[in-house]
Amino acid sequence: MTTELSEFEQNMRREIDAFLKPGKGRESKPLAPVAKPAREPGRVRQPAGSHRTGHVIKLAVRKKQLEMDTVFEHVSPSISKLEAQLEAEKAARQAGYPIIGYVIETRRL
Repeated sequence: MTTELSEFEQNMRREIDAFLKPGKGRESKPLAPVAKPAREPGRVRQPAGSHRTGHVIKLAVRKKQLEMDTVFEHVSPSISKLEAQLEAEKAARQAGYPIIGYVIETRRL
């Protein structure tokens, strides 16, 4: 039992030394290359430091009463879904679409 304990202590001391001083101590075998997971199509990769919040709102809008609906997309930094929708409607009116039909899609960033 004491020999097993002393062997364990020696192994632990070697592991700690190897961790604290990576150039010295045990020599490790090179790890096998890890395959990168496939990215989802259409998804843009962001830098690690940028954390985005908000919503993407798609509205059905028209310039004339009897016109076909057009999709208007607005990106809002608001975390509130209702506030993001109101911002999107305001932006659509400023872009020249006086008739707001309905919300097609709301997606979080």
